[in-house]
Amino acid sequence: MSDTPDRPTSPEPKPDDRLDHALRPRSLDELIGQGNVKENLRILIAAARHRKEALDHVLFYGPPGLGKTTLSHILANEMGVNLKVTAGPAIERAGDLAAILTNLRAGDMLFIDEVHRLGRAVEEVLYPAMEDFALDIVIGKGPSARSIRLKLPRFTVIGATTRLALVTAPLRARFGAVYRLEYYDLSAMEEIITRAAEKLNVPAETAGILELARRARGTPRVALRLLRRARDYAQVRGEGTITQEIAVQAMELLNVDALGLDDMDRRVLRTIIEKYNGGPVGLSTIAASISEEPDTIMDVVEPYLLQLGFLERTSQGRMATRRAYEHLGIPHPQAEQGRLL
Repeated sequence: MSDTPDRPTSPEPKPDDRLDHALRPRSLDELIGQGNVKENLRILIAAARHRKEALDHVLFYGPPGLGKTTLSHILANEMGVNLKVTAGPAIERAGDLAAILTNLRAGDMLFIDEVHRLGRAVEEVLYPAMEDFALDIVIGKGPSARSIRLKLPRFTVIGATTRLALVTAPLRARFGAVYRLEYYDLSAMEEIITRAAEKLNVPAETAGILELARRARGTPRVALRLLRRARDYAQVRGEGTITQEIAVQAMELLNVDALGLDDMDRRVLRTIIEKYNGGPVGLSTIAASISEEPDTIMDVVEPYLLQLGFLERTSQGRMATRRAYEHLGIPHPQAEQGRLL
């Protein structure tokens, strides 16, 4: 029998996915930003090593693209254990989770992305597994059915979610460590892009890197995507080096403005301002107006617009702020009214 643990099957990774994986830091020392989370994780890891125990269950939450998956790989590397990766929607039945859990070894880590999307029946199996390291299985049906409990080795569940409020209270309570990942500041984004450019052997000037960092929305995943597109543009339309001019031209071609807003961000803001007089307007109404899913707007678009102060959430719905009007070059109703008076 092979010593390699079974892993959940997944589609062949795309070239960009493999590239992102190669660019991922492999230790906490290599990880840029998230200083408070890193310090807490260092203590968590050191304590677990000292006691020679499996790491406590960890839950990461925050907007997409900030490094939740990367941190799961870092934790496994730091502890020197295997990491199995799956996602909430992929575990459709309790039996699917049972098959994964019974293949875990002592100390192994199970990363569940989108943990808030686990089904109720699956969660019921996960509760005793996380708390008592046991798996309750029902054999047979009807009056002859009986339940047996299988002991599991001590393992670690690492959950990741963009919607903490949708993680049920019983599941959230079983995570011993819960950390929120924040957007990265400009200096951290510059460092991340510089490091990635060096690994990709992409010549880039400091001004060009700064231009990309400003438009990366404080999100490493976005930064790497913009870097790849700027590299392509530099090779085809320039001389191979990402200068400030090349970076600006590449971003204009992608419709990414100076603050990192893309076409969808601007469509959301313009819909609120032009169709609904700046709001308030409901999320589902906005989504229907631009033919997008409400979850996409809530998880991908809104967090950054809220961070910039371009959007407000009220009990009646979403409202565009004065700053959003100014950024889009649209006169604010109050300013226009004051001018007429």
